[in-house]
Amino acid sequence: MRIGVDVGGTFTDGVAVDERGHVVARRKEPSTPPAIEEGALAVVAALAAGGRPDLVVHGTTVATNALIERGYGRIGLLATEGFRDVLAIGSMQRPDLYDVWQRKPEPIVPRRLRLEVPERMTPEGRILRPLDEGAVARAARRFRRERVEAVAVCFLFSYANPVHERRAATILRRLLPGVEVALSSEVAPMIREFPRTSTTAVNAALRPVAARYLRGLARRAGAPVLVMQSNGGVLPAGEAARRAHELLVSGPAGGVVGATVFAAAGGVRDLVTMDMGGTSFDTCLVLDGRPRVRGASEVAGWPILAPAVDLVTVGAGGGSLARVDAGGALRVGPRSAGAVPGPACYGRGGTLPTVTDANLLIGRLDPERFLGGRLPLDVEAAARAVHDHVARPLDVPLEAAAHAVVEVASATMARALR
Repeated sequence: MRIGVDVGGTFTDGVAVDERGHVVARRKEPSTPPAIEEGALAVVAALAAGGRPDLVVHGTTVATNALIERGYGRIGLLATEGFRDVLAIGSMQRPDLYDVWQRKPEPIVPRRLRLEVPERMTPEGRILRPLDEGAVARAARRFRRERVEAVAVCFLFSYANPVHERRAATILRRLLPGVEVALSSEVAPMIREFPRTSTTAVNAALRPVAARYLRGLARRAGAPVLVMQSNGGVLPAGEAARRAHELLVSGPAGGVVGATVFAAAGGVRDLVTMDMGGTSFDTCLVLDGRPRVRGASEVAGWPILAPAVDLVTVGAGGGSLARVDAGGALRVGPRSAGAVPGPACYGRGGTLPTVTDANLLIGRLDPERFLGGRLPLDVEAAARAVHDHVARPLDVPLEAAAHAVVEVASATMARALR
């Protein structure tokens, strides 16, 4: 038996197939933040039904959530002398040319933990200034006092000659046992200083998070675990934790691959995929049987130099929150009710209206059979949420308000598809 399990913002989904690839069981459970591995393990256990799976393939949002919510530990950066502020300076590109109020995201590594060491390579990889190993040792002692969990090492032109980064890593690992060390020459050996530094810092920040999550999952799942990458491939759990920056669109990439395979079975090679979850709606263009892949992306404002499925993502999932803004316009998303408390109709304390609440009120969901009857829906709670936050502010009947929420969400999805 092989099991596929995908953790989303609201639900965790799983499927089990036999040796011939035939589906033998499906399972859907609410996600369990912040300990999201518990929901994944519950799905695996339910699908295995007391048996032992041969393989678990896993799509996860753990890396994305950690980066967006800054749910990572203290990390340090070791840079070439004079280049400690690359993360703060960034590039001259503005996300919105005309927004005078926009602010850059706070650097992943605070300035006091961005340290410099004397060393220099030429663009061709020739040593211009030898590495000051004593400065590396002093930086390591500083990192130890600050109790960092990981260190990113990014030296100028190390992609042309990584010898200084590798020597620095040897010293850091000797003086900082148990601390993750990420080298830009291994993580992103490419030109462009800011994106390379950003990618390495993101990798260092996510490594401890991904390692704790994936190693625990692999140990308790009772089977080898393969993890979906952003590019649609898979890696063993241990290697995936080491390349944590390549997991940032792990779950949605799996949806694209699945849709591509399913379409190919029907002879369709040109398509647009759609993946509507509880938090977001993801779409991707597939041409001649191959999803479009881009070589770089941006997550939470930080450039990532790694291949990733070329997704368009909008906040129009089942848990996306509906509201009336100050100008009297109905908005849906990007904020989501998530798994906790979830839509109002789930009866878990949610009081704000979501797309799921609206679909319930217009008759698209059966309140008695939702989730196979394991999660009866509270119609009255959904009605209160939509009435208080949409119908009353817009001065329209309840059913019209529910229809409007669904129409706005559908328009957002249609725009992403176009």
